[in-house]
Amino acid sequence: MQRKYLAKIFVTLRPSVLDPAGVAVQSGLKQLGYDDVEQVRIGKYIELTLTSTDEGTARQNLDRMCDQMLANPVIENYHFDLTEVESQTGVY
Repeated sequence: MQRKYLAKIFVTLRPSVLDPAGVAVQSGLKQLGYDDVEQVRIGKYIELTLTSTDEGTARQNLDRMCDQMLANPVIENYHFDLTEVESQTGVY
């Protein structure tokens, strides 16, 4: 039986990688008077739903998706939350 899962994926640059977008946002915040901001790092947030026979297989598939497409493992770290959701039936 197939189960439906919701994945919330967080992708961030590795700490050793420079983040020019984060520096630009930090500069903009300082120009607006927010001098207490010490560092800004920009990342990605991705949500997707997938079906799988069990949670373990879903996690393995999601890990491969992140490694192959959703994140660049050379310069980015990622982690995800996976929760089972009820399948919805009916008219959309």
